[in-house]
Amino acid sequence: MTQERKIAKVFNLTDENWLRHANPWSVWSRYSVLPIIIIAFWSRIWISWWCLLPGVISILWMFFNPVFFPKPKSTKNWTSKAVMGERVFLNRDKVAIPKIHNKPIHKILNLISFIGMILAIWATVFYSVLGAILGVSLAYLGKSWYLDRMVWLFEDMKENNAQYKSWDY
Repeated sequence: MTQERKIAKVFNLTDENWLRHANPWSVWSRYSVLPIIIIAFWSRIWISWWCLLPGVISILWMFFNPVFFPKPKSTKNWTSKAVMGERVFLNRDKVAIPKIHNKPIHKILNLISFIGMILAIWATVFYSVLGAILGVSLAYLGKSWYLDRMVWLFEDMKENNAQYKSWDY
């Protein structure tokens, strides 16, 4: 079982929920989570323990977001293809992906995103505006580039696989 499949289980991404998560509103609204968490915990100096309320709501939003929106009317957009590509990628132990996509770049991009998140957390603890901006930027640069690779993977895989072609509507 791939690591990505384990993560998908945590988010309850069943076949139906993958389609719901492919809604562009789902993808773009998840980009709000990290900045809101940073702002929430940054505000601890002004609102004390009440900062936990928006922080916890943001974390809950991260978990419920993939199933909150309806299935998209079409998956012929960048965000939907990125989600479908993630689904293809997590399935690579069952359906082989082309060699050009079986490279360490995915791990590198996720590492960049992870480093950005760590930097953003550090910046939040120590009230570093520059650190927070840099951390969020790195996190989103890594994630967005990774998603773009997933679009490319999906485009390549749907041409030769009937199951994946049916996801492109």
